[in-house]
Amino acid sequence: MNTFIRIAAASAMTVALGAAAHADISVKVAYDADPVSLDPHEQLSGGTLQLSHMVFDPLVRWTPDFQFEPRLAESWEQIDPTTTRFHMRDGVTFHSGNALTAADVDWTFDRLKESPDFKGVFSVFTDVKVIDDYTFDLITSEPYPLVLHTATYIFPMDSAFYTGTTDDGKDKAELVKHGDSFASRNVSGTGPYVVSEREQGVKVVFDRFDGYWDTASKGNVDQIVLTPIKEDPTRVAALLAGDVDFIAPVPPTDLARVDESEGTDLITMAGTRIITFQMNQERVEAFKDARVRKAIDYAVNNAGIVDRIMRGFGTVGAQASPAGYLGHDAALTPRFDVEMAKSLMADAGYADGFEITMMAPNNRYVNDDKIAQAVASMLSKINIKVDLQTMPKAQYWPKFDERAADMMMIGWHADTEDSANFHQFLTACPDDATGNGQYNSGNYCNPEADALMLASNTEVDPAKRAAMLQKLEGILYEEAAFIPLHWQNLAWGARSGVDAAPILNAMDFPYFGDLVVSE
Repeated sequence: MNTFIRIAAASAMTVALGAAAHADISVKVAYDADPVSLDPHEQLSGGTLQLSHMVFDPLVRWTPDFQFEPRLAESWEQIDPTTTRFHMRDGVTFHSGNALTAADVDWTFDRLKESPDFKGVFSVFTDVKVIDDYTFDLITSEPYPLVLHTATYIFPMDSAFYTGTTDDGKDKAELVKHGDSFASRNVSGTGPYVVSEREQGVKVVFDRFDGYWDTASKGNVDQIVLTPIKEDPTRVAALLAGDVDFIAPVPPTDLARVDESEGTDLITMAGTRIITFQMNQERVEAFKDARVRKAIDYAVNNAGIVDRIMRGFGTVGAQASPAGYLGHDAALTPRFDVEMAKSLMADAGYADGFEITMMAPNNRYVNDDKIAQAVASMLSKINIKVDLQTMPKAQYWPKFDERAADMMMIGWHADTEDSANFHQFLTACPDDATGNGQYNSGNYCNPEADALMLASNTEVDPAKRAAMLQKLEGILYEEAAFIPLHWQNLAWGARSGVDAAPILNAMDFPYFGDLVVSE
């Protein structure tokens, strides 16, 4: 069902949300999909984080060179091995007009700890202790090397705005995955933009917040209109025709076209998002056998997919951690060998193969539907018959959460820029209490791997931590815990005059609040 919101200019809500009455500079953005919800805690995804950076603000954020930049927190210091003290900006207001205080951080932290998607990230964090209105301590259960990494996930919410009940008696703070809640339809953040209009799957309008705290930002865009265009050719055609000003992603087939077209600019960079398939061991008995999982890995031609489908715009992968991450092990290489795959299937007693279902999105990752079709074809070579279904991501994620197919595609970028994050969400033993394995649709479980992840999360010596994480990657590789395909490179297109390059990063959520457009 489409969700539609419109804030009338004459209503009190317009004043509350600070919507601009007139937009001087408007930028039309076309993504392959729009945010699934306005609730920043409903889904841990790139789309949600993009929305959060537009409508909310984090305590700290990543710079393009993977350093930390103060945002709502001006400074911080380590008080003791498990306590980091943050000092917040004075005078920041939410879109509602409420003042931001440390109490809002405390309220937000408690909600993050309850979110099925985010509580795994915050499992080692025990408390936010409010010192005064603009000072708080972030406390961990033990020494933790990723405090600032995790602080990039904390986008303080307006606790007064989200407290209370709706007209139909529902809790305004209620967190509902893929459901209809107050937070999924209403928003009050501290970010550069307010949501003035939203029709799910059709359009989201962001108007500049007149009371935005970051007056040092050079951003001069008063309005951003986000239109989801799923089809790659249509999205590129819209940019080249001047119908939109910025698109993402640019498909590999059109990189040269955008780059060479007069009036448009192409911006590219290496990415760290690994594209994978997971094999559900609870749905398919054969997937419990590591030989079968290895056979599937051997049957899939990763290099061929990058070469022919991605047109070279990707990096062939054999593990989750990309080069540069502590856990990356250069000795782990892709293993494509159809004869070896057949031999492993025979050894496991499945020479005649079996039938499986497979699901993948068709508008979340670059060429995701084409990749899924290629993998399904490759598995037929070892007598695995695949019933493939692809769908838009708005329909895919509920199916993924249901574990509705035997093999499911999942791409993951470690927003903490750390190897342990991949295992925590994709291959850790699923645990509803901690949130670990939240996106482990394969139900793979190895206590030794989990122990290494947990140990690495308390190790502050980088060399020792790297050894742990590389050992972890080795275990996953040896057991074929999942099928790694490639790290997806990033490409954006912009019309000339839209100075997009300075706001882009490998995390793939542009800082639109800082976008400068010249007429």
